[in-house]
Amino acid sequence: MINDTSYVVCFGEVLWDIFPEGSRAGGAPFNAAYNIHKMGINAKMLSRIGNDELGKKLTDQIKSWGITTDFIQVDEKHPTSTVIAKIDEHNEATYEIINNVAWDYIELLQEHKDLVSNADVFVFGSLSARNPKTKETLLQLLDYAKLKIFDVNFRPPFIDIELVKTLLEKADIVKMNKAEMRQIMMFLGEEYKSEDESAAFIQNHFKINEIILTKGSKGARYFVGNKNYGFNAIPITIADTVGSGDAFLSGFISKRIKNESPEEIMKQAISLGAFITSKSGACPDYEYSEFVAFRNSH
Repeated sequence: MINDTSYVVCFGEVLWDIFPEGSRAGGAPFNAAYNIHKMGINAKMLSRIGNDELGKKLTDQIKSWGITTDFIQVDEKHPTSTVIAKIDEHNEATYEIINNVAWDYIELLQEHKDLVSNADVFVFGSLSARNPKTKETLLQLLDYAKLKIFDVNFRPPFIDIELVKTLLEKADIVKMNKAEMRQIMMFLGEEYKSEDESAAFIQNHFKINEIILTKGSKGARYFVGNKNYGFNAIPITIADTVGSGDAFLSGFISKRIKNESPEEIMKQAISLGAFITSKSGACPDYEYSEFVAFRNSH
């Protein structure tokens, strides 16, 4: 049994993002785990890597950050995941995600059921479930989770409409951006009219109490039951946007886990998203005190 009093489990892809200037550890759920850990909350990554040089380097990197690798499986057949990342002139990233890699084959073990059932929060996305094996593991683990946060994070061509609907049905909290909200409405055969109407429709259709809508430089909105809150973005100089949405989610979780007010939760989310966007990469080296100084000065 896992005895840690309070922790978050992030499920799915852990990988190397290959940039022109070099490789960085990444994957949306891992980026979230990294920044949750930086917020002083115990984060556990549930994933799978290959028994190869890239896998060993990834394990060493994750351990060096003080994050446990106990729940990262080692695959003898499939390689550690790599993603070719390209940054355009607007500092926006596009990704070429290699298929048939280790995290496509995450196995369900008894210890994972214990891990997830005792976690305060279970974070997952749709990309990790592109392969039947990991999809089956994810769907089973969702039955054990207390608070399920679905980070939509669409990555073409790996978008399965029926899977997305299933994951929405199982989620307690959903994070999406404006483009993803439009796509979800289209999947449901509904016309997108406004943020408010779309959020209300998705909430009612899937019985979701909380939706977080991220809008980049236009800020974010938080729909809780029949209430909603709008928040402005923090003006910053962008280094790159890699992992900014994952950092936003980490900030959200770090306050939501403590049941703080919507204002406090979203202030933390927007601050951490902006802070990471002002730095290079999704998992930059920083101290918590540095983030606090940034948050307080904005």
